[in-house]
Amino acid sequence: MVQKIFKTNAELKDWLSKQNSAIIFIPTMGGLHPGHQYLIKKAKERKTKKNQIILVSIFVNPLQFGKDEDFKKYPRNISKDAKLAFIAGADAIWAPDYVEVFPGGEHSHFKIQVPKTLQNQLCGKKRPGHFDGVATVIIRLIKIIKPEKLILGEKDWQQLIIIRRLFQELSLPIKIESYSTKRDQSGFAYSSRNSYLSDSERLNAQSLPNAIKEAKTEFDKKKVINLIKIASILKKNNLKTEYLKIVDPFSLKETKNLNGLCLLAAAVKCGSTRLIDHTFLMQRKPIIAIDGPAGAGKSTVTKAFAKRLGFIYLDTGAMYRAVTWLILSNSIDPSDQSKIKNRLKDLKLEFKNSNFIEQTIFINDIDVTEKIRSPKVTSMVSEISKQQFVRELLTQKQQVIGNNGGLVAEGRDIGTAVFPDADVKIFLTASPTERAKRRALDLNKRGYEFSSIEDLEQEIKERDKKDSERKIAPLKKAQDAVELVTDGMNIEDVLEELIYIFRSKIPEEVWPTPNP
Repeated sequence: MVQKIFKTNAELKDWLSKQNSAIIFIPTMGGLHPGHQYLIKKAKERKTKKNQIILVSIFVNPLQFGKDEDFKKYPRNISKDAKLAFIAGADAIWAPDYVEVFPGGEHSHFKIQVPKTLQNQLCGKKRPGHFDGVATVIIRLIKIIKPEKLILGEKDWQQLIIIRRLFQELSLPIKIESYSTKRDQSGFAYSSRNSYLSDSERLNAQSLPNAIKEAKTEFDKKKVINLIKIASILKKNNLKTEYLKIVDPFSLKETKNLNGLCLLAAAVKCGSTRLIDHTFLMQRKPIIAIDGPAGAGKSTVTKAFAKRLGFIYLDTGAMYRAVTWLILSNSIDPSDQSKIKNRLKDLKLEFKNSNFIEQTIFINDIDVTEKIRSPKVTSMVSEISKQQFVRELLTQKQQVIGNNGGLVAEGRDIGTAVFPDADVKIFLTASPTERAKRRALDLNKRGYEFSSIEDLEQEIKERDKKDSERKIAPLKKAQDAVELVTDGMNIEDVLEELIYIFRSKIPEEVWPTPNP
């Protein structure tokens, strides 16, 4: 493909109409640096279709500059920027002027007003109207080019959160992927405004990333953050602190609760140059909870998802099936709680061969991996699972496994009962008809007989009713879970959606995006 630079909307649209391609869009204000190049390279790596093109825009948006800010001196060098973009893998550059983006002027168009709860935090507090300008221009740009996917950097975290919320509220069918802050060898975050710094100012400014990195290292060891110490380091190096806070990364509100994912964010003035930086704090590795009804394909995709992320896979459903098999094989009446409790008193339950492909489950040193998939176990597992002692016992074992995070767990109540503080919660489901078809395929594969798909569908509906109506840990979608309906999707389609959901909750700095 011949690399192109377009300056008018008409030229761009004419070219795009001939490509018949989906657009991966990377909006910039120019002044390109290795951070921008990283976004372009990641966009190229993450291409999922052959007919996708990477379009980079260069537009210095006047709406996001305050009265005394640097609009006039902001770096502008189209040829240099285009060269860097093309080297990184861009297919085309769109460099419109003001009239192309705002025909008739900004007062001829609607403007977006960012909610005060997001606007009055961090950078927005000192830059009134800034994020209104960002939100307004991004809507203008995507209206013109209609991209399939938007690529943004995590360095401007507040901007990223605002744009995500904006697209959510407007129900825009455009996926947003974000990638971590890129730094030079000294750890200094790349920024278009770094060119404003003199050599001596650069030496002082270096204390910002150094102090944040040191604070993160201390947090990882001792689980504490000393903001006073960081502020003292910045002041000692002639940096004027605008803000230095620990906030919830999604609401952007200040927090003292360091148990979940937190953002340590700072903005300083070095001479006349404003610099921002941040890092993420996390007590443990991420936990992903995947709940859903029987036959939704949770085990298959969760196993593959865990492998893709490099996480531990925890099949809690297999644990309940194993206990059910043990009770049935010992001819214990499923309603006799006293005998069940006595039989499970010294239960030894473990997973082996954790290679994410054929994970085996042992109960009291017996390999029951295949045995627990029998129709007999399937018909009784819901009855056993609803018993309080069984749930408490297995929930405790599951929580011990998840102590250090780095875990993908699937079941019926993972996000509501087992890991209510999971970082990512997904409710994976499918229609009863779809699930019956999948169940039939699985039974055929394992050599089990069944009467008909219609009967399987009826069994699934009855089990859903039992699971959702039981008093102890009923099947239900957690309030903060993302629902994913998988009808008509293959495993790769589902995996892509799971990774997208994961990346919307976990920054790349915390856990890098796996390649397809």
